[in-house]
Amino acid sequence: MYVYDDDLKKRMRRLEGQVRGVLNMMEEEKHCKDVVAQISAIRSAADKAIAYIVAKNLEQCLREEQAAGGDTGKLVAEAVQLLIKSK
Repeated sequence: MYVYDDDLKKRMRRLEGQVRGVLNMMEEEKHCKDVVAQISAIRSAADKAIAYIVAKNLEQCLREEQAAGGDTGKLVAEAVQLLIKSK
């Protein structure tokens, strides 16, 4: 089971709003410097959301794997790979 709590959903709604804001800026032909700054903020927020998802779900998966007596090392390696691929 994956963990997508209200905080994460709130973050994603904020990201959605930021993207809409950038589209509006483009429609209004705002300066490229301002548009790029906003896209950079979106990228930063998306990176934080990715890290949050990986951390929360890794925590849950580790608990479940430990309870089952399994190897948690594989889970950590998978989480690291997810973070690497997201960059």
